[in-house]
Parts: sequence; structure tokens; C-alpha cells
Amino acid sequence: MIIDALQCGHFNRESFEALRRGGYSAVTPTLGFWEGTMESLDSLARWRDMERDNADLILIARTAADIERAEREGKLAVVLGYQNSNLFEDRIAFVEFFAELGVRVVQLTYNNQNELGGSCYEENDSGLARFGRDVVREMNRVGMLVDLSHVGDRTTLDAIEWSEKPVAITHANAASLFAHKRNKSDKVIKALSERGGVIGCVAYRNITPDAACATVDGWCEMVARTVDIAGIDHVGIGTDISHNHTPRDYDWMRKGRWTRSVQYGAGSPQRPGAVAKPEWLLKPENLQDVAPALLRVGFNQEEANKILRGNWLRLYAEVFRPN
Repeated sequence: MIIDALQCGHFNRESFEALRRGGYSAVTPTLGFWEGTMESLDSLARWRDMERDNADLILIARTAADIERAEREGKLAVVLGYQNSNLFEDRIAFVEFFAELGVRVVQLTYNNQNELGGSCYEENDSGLARFGRDVVREMNRVGMLVDLSHVGDRTTLDAIEWSEKPVAITHANAASLFAHKRNKSDKVIKALSERGGVIGCVAYRNITPDAACATVDGWCEMVARTVDIAGIDHVGIGTDISHNHTPRDYDWMRKGRWTRSVQYGAGSPQRPGAVAKPEWLLKPENLQDVAPALLRVGFNQEEANKILRGNWLRLYAEVFRPN
């Protein structure tokens, strides 16, 4: 069984069926990027409707035990998450409100500086702001995982140090394996692992080595090199694959409402639009091929199980408990 800590797009019954065929235990969908409180509540409402309409297939998970229950019932556990903190709209009390509504993962910043700290694309990363420190501690208190994937390195290190619980980089690769602003330095990855956190390896072509996009064995070799940096207990899966995305979705993800200028996100002028999926991951269910490939590149079964699900499940069990 597989836990994928980050996917995007428009999910529907066909998506859930494909994920179940692929052996998924749990997935964290992206409920929002730039949306404020009301839009974020609308997204939550849509997911609750989807849970009711697909009660035979999915279960919104609030605890690690919910993920295990979903497995026993043959369902996909859905861990609700956002790729930005705009849903809180500068109100510390809203962290608790959204936790009570079932949100379990929130990324501190997306692609821009915000009130909490700096993003990976800023020329100068300001570090974790005073409000950011309060939000991190409040997320700790209410049982919400701090995600640092698009966050700048200085702010990331500050958050790792400030958090009273382990944190996550749900979807990034090691910058030493593929140089990109979205990827994380060895210093950051080691600091994350020293505090019990987990990094989810990505299959998004713009931030993933070509060899890791060409074959599943190549991707698992990249995972093995990430384990060399972080340790076997601190690496999982966070593919960042998308479902049913349109050009309008990419435009929103990259530009939001904050600019009229051309934005490439993790792309570039050479790769301005949507990029092709990895050759080995053309459909979500292809992720099941990772399990045997991990063994082929040298992991034993116990180690493979940690990467496939065990490390995320351990982290969720520790973090999702309110203080």
C-alpha cells in the first residue's frame, strides 16, 4: 500500500478508482493555492460532497488510524491539505477552525513571500516571521502538519527549529541531485531528518532528473540517493502529479491574482507550459510499479515499506494528535 503526500488537480470518481487500482492507501490532494478563507471553505465543502457521493471509495482521514481503517475497508484515505496559508487570512484563530473542519496539512508559503515567511522564489528569504512562529506553534497544538515544500531555505530551517513537532517537505527533491529553486539543499534535508521529519520525492518533470523521469528504476535510484542524505526513516513519496489539469489551472497556480506578468512556476522559457508526465507514470495507477523497483535498486522489503507508506504513517501519527 502507498501513501502519496501531494497530488493536485480535479479529482473525481474515476481518479479515486485509478488510485485504488494503483494500491494507494492515502493521498493528500491540494485544496488551494492562492484562495482566501471563503474560497477555501468552498473547496472543503466540495470535498465533503465528494466523500458523501463516493462513500464506497474514499474516506476523509483526520488521524493515522483513519488511514489504517480505510485500508481495512478497501477505501482510499484522503488527507486534506493546502499549498499556502492564505486560508487563515492573518487570523491565528482560523488555524484551529480549519483543523476542526478536517484540514491536516498546510504549506506555510506558496511561490511568494507572505506574512509567515519567505518562498523559494524570493531573491532574499526573510526567514520565519513573528506571525509565522505563532502559526507553526498553533499548527503543532491543533494537530496540523507544517509543510515546507515551496518555502525558502532560511524560512524552512527556521520552521524546522521552531516547530515542537516534526515537519514535512511533502513534495520536493534534493537540490544536489537536481539543481532547482524548488528543491532542497542537503543542509535542509539533514536538518529535517534530525528533527524527525519526512521529505516526499517528486515525479514532476521540471524538478526531477531526466533519468528519474525515464524509468521507474531511475526514479527509485533518485529515492535511494535521497535516503543517503536523509536516512531511511525520513523519505517518502510526494509525486506532485496532477489530475485533469487545464491551461487555466496552470495559469492560476502560477499567477493567481497577484500579477499580470508572465510566470513559469517551476518551468522556464524553454519549458513554459505543462510538461509531459514521466514515461513510467503516465497514469496514477502506475505508481504501484515503485514497490518492486525499490527492491531492484537495493532496498530490502522493510526499507521499501517505510518509503511506500511507513514513514508518512509514523509522521501522521505523531503530528495529527492535538496537544
